[in-house]
Amino acid sequence: MQVIETLSQGLKREFKVTIEAGSLLKRVDEEIETLKGKVRINGFRPGKVPTAHLKRLYGRSLMADVLNNAVVDANKAIVEERGLKLAMDPKIEFPENKDEIDNVMDGKGDLTYGVAVEVLPQFEVADFSGISVTRESAEPPAEEIDEEIQRLAKQNRPYSAKADDAAAENEDRVTIDFVGSIDGVPFEGGKGDDMPLVLGAGGFIPGFEDGMLGAKKGEQRIVKATFPEGYQKAELAGKVADFDVTVKQIEAPGEAVVNDELAKAFGLESLDKLKDAIKENFSRELLIVARAKTKRRLLDALDGQYSFELPPTLVEQEFANVWGQVEQDMKASGKTFEDENTTEEKAREEYRKIAERRVRLGLVLAQIGDAAKVQITDDEVSKALVERARQFPGQEKAVWDFYRKNPQALAELRAPIFEEKVIDHILAGAKVTDKVVSRDELLADDESSELGKALKG
Repeated sequence: MQVIETLSQGLKREFKVTIEAGSLLKRVDEEIETLKGKVRINGFRPGKVPTAHLKRLYGRSLMADVLNNAVVDANKAIVEERGLKLAMDPKIEFPENKDEIDNVMDGKGDLTYGVAVEVLPQFEVADFSGISVTRESAEPPAEEIDEEIQRLAKQNRPYSAKADDAAAENEDRVTIDFVGSIDGVPFEGGKGDDMPLVLGAGGFIPGFEDGMLGAKKGEQRIVKATFPEGYQKAELAGKVADFDVTVKQIEAPGEAVVNDELAKAFGLESLDKLKDAIKENFSRELLIVARAKTKRRLLDALDGQYSFELPPTLVEQEFANVWGQVEQDMKASGKTFEDENTTEEKAREEYRKIAERRVRLGLVLAQIGDAAKVQITDDEVSKALVERARQFPGQEKAVWDFYRKNPQALAELRAPIFEEKVIDHILAGAKVTDKVVSRDELLADDESSELGKALKG
């Protein structure tokens, strides 16, 4: 095998590789010898089929396999002998001339092909001790816990039927049948039977609950309501719908009582236990927000420490992912670039910077993690897989099997675990200042974080 480097520019490397015909034929002959003891052909005893006959029957198909394996081995040798760390799989360019290919397949000519690779950039890991990060924390306000208790009590209060001639008011619960249509055409998901709806609770699209005020039991009325611009079903977003509604029951709310019985409705033994559970849930949510803000600030600080050439293909792939999400979000919301006070050209430029930042930080975190020998255990991956499966009720086994049978998909579960461990490793060596803030301060936008503004977490 002969390898000639034809390009070494930045992170790009290109090679011209020649694998001699004799080497390929030798591999084919070895495959033929292996085949002799396995193949069964009428007219020949096992193991006694002439080599020439086997070559006529299987020569080209065996050569195809040999070529594939030879190219894989050659590319692997190029990488290992030169100590290259690839950013992407090699890009191979085979001969286009049919006669040349036929000569190679017939064992009459050498295989010459081109291979292009992109290598990972080399950079020194900066000292973490120079990084300063503020880590905020907050406790859920007592009044917020009380508000949640009141909301739960209101949600679970009893209802009693109103007189048949009584009109529906805010906070009443109405039971209705309805059929929705747009321009006279019923739409999917627009039909409901015996549906309970608390007026004023915001459980339906804007305008519907207001349109039910004053309704009486047995009444049939047409209610107009408008789907929000950002509605999850794009075909309904911003559309005005007519709902043919039949009122079957109207009930008035009873008193919202806060006591131990309320807690028991949620499987807890006392009101104090319910308050503790609510506080724990709120605290967990605040911890998630605090972690995200700390991480954003750390990533901003890290990004400011590094500047190096990025593998072009990695950047293009990341930009494609980012831009695809942008287009999807804009289509769902019905917005244009003009609505965002920009142009498509400027937006592409900004999101390309985001893609570059993500690639750069990904490479930095990977090198830091490798240097620190950060490891992901099978138990951690299994826990992540269980959490992912729980997101698909009723399909848990199918999700589990999919990930277990797809190493690439499983690697996608490992990546965030690895990243979080690396973040913890960096924080352990950085200057971290803990700061207790109010809930509102914690939830406020982190204007100091460039990456936070760009990536929103």
